Amino acid sequence: MQPMVGRNYVGGEWLAPRSDFPSTNPANLDEAVGHFPGSTAAEANQAVDAARTAFPAWRRTSRIHRADCFDRLAKLIDRDTDALARLMARECGKNILECRAEVVEGLHMVQYVFGTGRMPVGDIIASEIPEKDAFVLRKPWGVAAVITPWNFPFAVPLWMLGPSLLEGNTTVFKPSEDTPAVGQRLVELFVEAGFPKGTINLVHGDAVAGEALVKNRGVNVVLFTGSYDVGKRIQQVSADFPDRIVAAEMGGKNAVIVCDDARFDLAVTAGILSGFKTTGQRCVSASRILVHESLIDRYAARFVEVAKRLKFGDPLDPANFAGPLIHEDHRKKVDGYNRLARQEGVQVLLDAEPAAGGRGCYLPPFVYRTEAKPGLRVIREEVFGPHVALVPFGTDEEAVRIANDTEYGLSMAVISESYRKLRYFRDECEFGMGYANLPCIGAEVHLPFGGVKRSGNGHPSAAALADTVTHRVAWTVNHGTEIKMAQGLTAEV
Repeated sequence: MQPMVGRNYVGGEWLAPRSDFPSTNPANLDEAVGHFPGSTAAEANQAVDAARTAFPAWRRTSRIHRADCFDRLAKLIDRDTDALARLMARECGKNILECRAEVVEGLHMVQYVFGTGRMPVGDIIASEIPEKDAFVLRKPWGVAAVITPWNFPFAVPLWMLGPSLLEGNTTVFKPSEDTPAVGQRLVELFVEAGFPKGTINLVHGDAVAGEALVKNRGVNVVLFTGSYDVGKRIQQVSADFPDRIVAAEMGGKNAVIVCDDARFDLAVTAGILSGFKTTGQRCVSASRILVHESLIDRYAARFVEVAKRLKFGDPLDPANFAGPLIHEDHRKKVDGYNRLARQEGVQVLLDAEPAAGGRGCYLPPFVYRTEAKPGLRVIREEVFGPHVALVPFGTDEEAVRIANDTEYGLSMAVISESYRKLRYFRDECEFGMGYANLPCIGAEVHLPFGGVKRSGNGHPSAAALADTVTHRVAWTVNHGTEIKMAQGLTAEV
């Protein structure tokens, strides 16, 4: 297959790169997926200028007509679902079945946005004065910079681009430098769907392009999903722009809590899926399974038995459970946490060797058991790989303490047959997305996606993003022939 030749898309024009960088297949580092522009700060700023130029006309376009663009986009995504899934599997190493599900998730977002276009927007509010009508309207902020991760290179951009564009903002999209091909193909579909010039602009590249977007005063909203360090940097730079909105989702150190009354097989399956789906490379992945002390021995034996059977291999083979890690540096990072766990004195239960041969970034499941000791880094820091701790607890209160004893608060799951326990953990644990008798991974586009503490700043992605990319304005109309004031204020002059 011929490598893709990438371009920036600015103001309706595909621009030839001044320099480029390769995107390689993490399952086979000898395979180039394509070559893409290493954008400069000037090129990123050019894209912001194009978005600002396009904003007035797009803002004035009928919301229904803006939604119609998404109807056309949905048809194109549906047409290309299989090809998009294969490209994603080759570029980010995610299993082909997961890739196809991600494309469908992106399609659902686009369909949701299209349907929302004809739904009510704003509110009519009663006034103290009978002659007055009061309205709450939404207005777009302006230009949204959309900076997205490599592990969900299709769905997450659509979570952000969809609500932003529907509500009348224009956008500059910078996909991860690890998955530029998927980002490129997504923008090509936007262009084919007939989005007007300048409404969506594409800038490839690394931190140079990202930093330029964040420092540009013409950017009104920054939408980011990725690491805590990058999200923190975005918020620090944006502090110089007090009128800017930043929505940042920045990872997690998530837990599955297995109670003493849990359905055992369901609990094991939930733990396996939470820990190892997408090779543990989800912000909602659980690298901590908290298990009641009455079940811990049995659970650990069964969990390891199932984990040993998981096949990590070619992402294009649907028979495999998961694929490689995204690149060699990340594989070394995750392996470093495995070594740290041994140094911190945990009881290693599973530490298989990577499969021999090949040029892929593979790392098999690593499973260990440990008490929740003070200062233990491996059960408090995000690993982002197939690295899972089994941690016993005695009481529900202890489980809450362990679950909350991390700087993150994104997702969690509770496995229990007791509605009282489910409600207790729901109310006492610190999280943005919770699940009962399910894995702690998974998202549906009509629900908010975000967390607390280091996981984010309370501005969620997906459907709830509409509240972030618009601002509410009050509009009061007097239908009377004289002025009457609220709160008993006199109108006499």
